[in-house]
Amino acid sequence: MIQVSNLTKRYAGRTAVDDISFTVARGEIVGLLGPNGAGKSTTMRVLAGFMPASSGTVRVAGFDVFHDSQEARRRIGYMPENNPLYAEMRVREYLKFRARLKGLGWKKSRERVTTVMAQCGLKDVERRVIGQLSKGYKQRVGLADALVHEPDLIILDEPTIGLDPQQIRSVRQLIKSLAGKHTVLISTHILPEAEMMCHRLLIMFDGRVLASDTPENLQRRMAGGSQVIAEIAAPAAALNAAWEEMPEVEQFDVAPGEGEFFRCALTPRDGRDLRPAIFALALRNHWPLRELTRSRHSLEDIYLQVTRPDQEELE
Repeated sequence: MIQVSNLTKRYAGRTAVDDISFTVARGEIVGLLGPNGAGKSTTMRVLAGFMPASSGTVRVAGFDVFHDSQEARRRIGYMPENNPLYAEMRVREYLKFRARLKGLGWKKSRERVTTVMAQCGLKDVERRVIGQLSKGYKQRVGLADALVHEPDLIILDEPTIGLDPQQIRSVRQLIKSLAGKHTVLISTHILPEAEMMCHRLLIMFDGRVLASDTPENLQRRMAGGSQVIAEIAAPAAALNAAWEEMPEVEQFDVAPGEGEFFRCALTPRDGRDLRPAIFALALRNHWPLRELTRSRHSLEDIYLQVTRPDQEELE
């Protein structure tokens, strides 16, 4: 659905996007992740045909966004960070107006407005003036606007910014429901939100893409630093001997726990999952096992690990 090759965008001598390349498959929800100033919004504006690139090529559904701009834009629904709604119009009136602007006929526009209003939970406010709506409802109107012409690609720039937790959950569920039928590219700097919504993450920093993978694979790439915690009721000497003899264990620490239990912190070799071997050991020796957990790196840990070398260079 999206093919970006060597995309660069400069503003008055400053490089906002620096020679990035990536692809997005049909039906994916892909998160563009990074701090403010990383180049996320600029990348999305170029993809949406809102501004030209300095160099490089961008294709949406096979159409070049520069040379086949009209064809590419027909397949895109774009909601910018600062949603430019017409505050004096009523919700249904505004969505019908937008549908007609996007090329839908009179009958089709009415059908699509009814559909997206139901999809975005706007039926209760269809006759309300947009300027009188809450921030959450305004975001829903923006989403409905992006969806009204049934685009193949939906580009959402910080869609949950400024919303309360209940509104964020509602918008998040709506975005997740779009997967499969639509391709979604969403930018955010809220790490847990990206992990919950996206099939794949593109981590941007200082105008470059530093990593591109699924949240699970990013976790796996950092698994070498993770630990397994096991609480076992067994003699300390026997536990120490067992971990020394287990080839999958690179480092271990055995500390007293509650009662007869010892808390064992085990670092795996080459990122292996130690839990099956630990469970088998406890079962074989009839040692009571109270806890067996594998620590996971948070998305924040992954992001800091990916961006740290660049931050050190900047310092």
